[in-house]
Amino acid sequence: MELAQRAEMRIAVLAGGISDEREISLNSGENARNALEAAGFGTVDMLDPGSAEFLNELAQGSYDAAFIALHGRGGEDGMIQSILEYLDIPYTGSGVIASACAADKDVSKALYERADIPVAKGAVIERGQAFDAAALVEELGGSCFVKPAINGSSYGVSIVHDAADLAAALDLAFEHGDKALVEQQLVGTEITVGVYEGDVLTALPVVEIRKGEGAEFYDLEVKYSDPTDIHRIPAQIPPEDYRRAQELACRAHEALGCSGLSRSDFIVTEAGPVILETNTIPGMTDTSLYPDEIRHAGMSFSDVCTHLIELALARAGRA
Repeated sequence: MELAQRAEMRIAVLAGGISDEREISLNSGENARNALEAAGFGTVDMLDPGSAEFLNELAQGSYDAAFIALHGRGGEDGMIQSILEYLDIPYTGSGVIASACAADKDVSKALYERADIPVAKGAVIERGQAFDAAALVEELGGSCFVKPAINGSSYGVSIVHDAADLAAALDLAFEHGDKALVEQQLVGTEITVGVYEGDVLTALPVVEIRKGEGAEFYDLEVKYSDPTDIHRIPAQIPPEDYRRAQELACRAHEALGCSGLSRSDFIVTEAGPVILETNTIPGMTDTSLYPDEIRHAGMSFSDVCTHLIELALARAGRA
């Protein structure tokens, strides 16, 4: 896309929203807006789907494309994508169905298994459903993660080491939805792999996540710490696991039907990488993983944001 063409375009950056990740989303949106302005786009407005005026602003803004920087409910689950399609506004990232599938960890897990991507052993518990806590925890090895089926940034996630604590952990997860996953606690190195659709589908450098002292898992506090303290790029894992994780991240992207970008999280066990989840709209803050991977791949964040706009226009037949 020529600079003169960008200068005539109006871009809406969608950030904020209605999810638990609202503040993170606002930071992601600010970064994206700065990157798009630096790339020479003529008008770059930040719109907040959490405001009452949002729909009028979006519909009346004559926007050429929308850059989605929303995380969690209302942003990554297909909701905002449906609105943009109804308004015939091209948008970055994955479509309605892929977004909805990736956002639901139960659904995405089924698609991973169909694509021969290793997943953690576990069970789905719905609000009000009867279950045998002792049998379930024993079956999963004595320690397990309990997480909302639909949410992000580790909201509502906890670790259970005793069956007596399972009910309370589920209550916490149910604060964020009516369905929860109970999964075995995998032992190994936590990593994440971004995927970027350039000329070809490409896996970015693998990041090793170090939790630091006192953190039992990669929780909200750790996620937004100084990346130099918790991100190790490239990950210090065996070369075969490194290549395998990159391959599986691309396979997960395709299995879910993602577009533009995604980021998949894994635990590297003795048997190799096991997938945890895929984020269709990774965090774009200064401390987020995806921008860190982009930098280490030798790419400009501004160029990547521009390319995502180009992909959105091409998908809508407006390249």
